[in-house]
Amino acid sequence: MTQLVRDAMVPEPGTLDVSASAQQAGQRLSEPAVRAVLVCDDGKLAGVITRKTLVKEVVATGRDPRTTQVGEIAEPPLYTIDAALSLDDAYRELEEHDLERVPVIEDGRLVGVLSRSVLQRRLAEDEPPLEEPA
Repeated sequence: MTQLVRDAMVPEPGTLDVSASAQQAGQRLSEPAVRAVLVCDDGKLAGVITRKTLVKEVVATGRDPRTTQVGEIAEPPLYTIDAALSLDDAYRELEEHDLERVPVIEDGRLVGVLSRSVLQRRLAEDEPPLEEPA
């Protein structure tokens, strides 16, 4: 049975609505494990915010982080992946584009995040053990 991206993704990733403030994004990004904040508009992925985005779009331009909405500064995602893609194909895509994490889309809506390290573990678990020669 072929495993799909939806079987290995982290469901319901933490997101911010397009109306959230840049300050709220900054608070999330201050957590060491958070590298990017996904921004959604009614469940659809509107963009991504990283620390670099905040510096470039808010700090460097002197905008007020409390009143700047993330929808105004979010950058389009560089890459997304479909939930129905096979894990083998997904792994090739992540390797080819050198991606560590990628938003997972199903019917135009954000449904999860796929991590290359989780994907590698999942694929390794599914490999049959090597048989010893007789």
